[in-house]
Amino acid sequence: MKVGFIGLGNMGQPIASNLIKAGHELTVYNRTKSRAEELLSLGAQVADSPGQAAQEAEVLITMLANDAAVEQVIFGTENSTGAIEELPTGAIHISMSTISAACGQQLASVHAQAGQGYISAPVFGRPEAAAKLWVIAAGDSQQIEQCRPLFDAISQGVFIVGEEPSKANIVKLAGNFMIASMLEAFGESFALMQKSGVEPKQFLEIINTALFKSPIYENYGKLIVEEKYEPAGFKLSLGLKDVRLVLEAAETATVPMPLASIIHDHFLSGVARGYGDIDWAGLGLINALDAGIEQKPDQ
Repeated sequence: MKVGFIGLGNMGQPIASNLIKAGHELTVYNRTKSRAEELLSLGAQVADSPGQAAQEAEVLITMLANDAAVEQVIFGTENSTGAIEELPTGAIHISMSTISAACGQQLASVHAQAGQGYISAPVFGRPEAAAKLWVIAAGDSQQIEQCRPLFDAISQGVFIVGEEPSKANIVKLAGNFMIASMLEAFGESFALMQKSGVEPKQFLEIINTALFKSPIYENYGKLIVEEKYEPAGFKLSLGLKDVRLVLEAAETATVPMPLASIIHDHFLSGVARGYGDIDWAGLGLINALDAGIEQKPDQ
């Protein structure tokens, strides 16, 4: 398929690479052009603007940091034309970004008015597993099936959660909240182990054997035990953004989420201390510091 791809960060870069390797024809754009040029050797075409990336695309994929970045790319700015103006009628925009439900609803509406399709399809997985992600898709069922070859190239499975695109955004945000809850629980528990004379590494082995036999517990737990917060697979500042969006969604749905409020404040504490660019597993660092345990984020 002819694909325009915008956003080549930690996750976007490997996803775009895997789509090219699967035989799809990509025109890529990234604000830092050197990131896009890294894909030239694989056969990608590099666009000079979001609009140019969208011009001849059957499918436009965006993988961007937040609502504001998506809105700038799609709707344009004072200095650039938005991708929506260049995307052909009948083409489909797949947003893989972790964005608010409100932004997803807005995108679905404006694309429908422009005669274009829209699918929300955020993913679960770390950058190092970009060929084995899990896709959470919502939108028109025929459009989702039309894009199935793209999803198959980057994932081990697709969950379709409805025809209203914003539902996928809600699922993604809730999933990230549950990961953040795990990170918080690990951070608090490891701090307790350290101050009680128990090796956190042994505690992690016990937890992963006796209670939670899960790769995500094992992998994130190891990051915290080994204090390997850099380079970040997913920045702590983005964790703060996601939990904030969870709380916004919860308020809209009139759902109390007291644990999310606590985690939000711990992420905020980390950003305030200057740790916004370390991995969001750095919640372990924040809990250790709160317990009077000295750690360094670059260990």
